[in-house]
Amino acid sequence: MKLSSLITDNVTELLVKIIEFTQTRQKLLARNISNSHSPSFTPQDLAIDEFSELLNKAIHEYIRRQQLVLCDTENIKFGISGSFEVKPVVDRYAKELLEKSRDEYLELQINKLLENSLNQKIAVELLRQKQGMISIFD
Repeated sequence: MKLSSLITDNVTELLVKIIEFTQTRQKLLARNISNSHSPSFTPQDLAIDEFSELLNKAIHEYIRRQQLVLCDTENIKFGISGSFEVKPVVDRYAKELLEKSRDEYLELQINKLLENSLNQKIAVELLRQKQGMISIFD
């Protein structure tokens, strides 16, 4: 099921964006782990702070004007029909850590996956409650 087909209001749209963002990030973090043995590999992540700031501005604007405004940023672009695209960025800290200690690097990636999974589960549960307990992963 395409998540954007669930959008019925502004809150739902934000929750769907969070779920899509965390799904994309999960794949990227898993790739960071699986490619960590490649000699020329450079770890990537999504622009978390940029996404968070974007959502905060959208919520603030919604509170002020009752209108959800999602603006493009350098790494996040919004398209038609609720779609959006996120561009991975180089994770410089992870890259330095990978060069220094593979174990610490893997621990960082696993912790990011755990945090991301929690964020995704919260958004999914809020969306389920909002949509009347439907399952979005069928």
